[in-house]
Amino acid sequence: MGQRWVFLTVVLLAALLGATVGTGAYVFVYAKGASYLTNDPAACANCHIMSEQYSGWLASSHRAVAVCNDCHTPPGLAAKYQTKMLNGWSHSVAFTTGRFHEPIQINAKNLDVTEQACRNCHQEIVEAITHGQVEGPPMGCVRCHGTVGHLR
Repeated sequence: MGQRWVFLTVVLLAALLGATVGTGAYVFVYAKGASYLTNDPAACANCHIMSEQYSGWLASSHRAVAVCNDCHTPPGLAAKYQTKMLNGWSHSVAFTTGRFHEPIQINAKNLDVTEQACRNCHQEIVEAITHGQVEGPPMGCVRCHGTVGHLR
């Protein structure tokens, strides 16, 4: 019984190691996983679904002053990589299963991150526009300027 348990344990550990190495190789070699740890906007176009947004950014005025992470991740290293990790997971599931809206749409949480990025970079303009506003939620920047960074 003891040798059989050791054998099964070794087989299980080997299978686990193989699955881990295989998944890691897939993510970091085939799916270019390491590129998502960078600030390179080309990483966003690794998925063909984002090609239009990447091309739109290349033609935009924001190309000279901002990359994808500047607008689509919150400030701070931990918050940035937490957002990138959550988005990477949800995007990979959506794209693998084919369960995503086309054209791609931003979710409420990521829209809030983008809105805050607009407000941080353009603070003086935003304050001038919203000065004296007393009712309702603040007007969203992307409501009128949705195609500034790239096409929707």
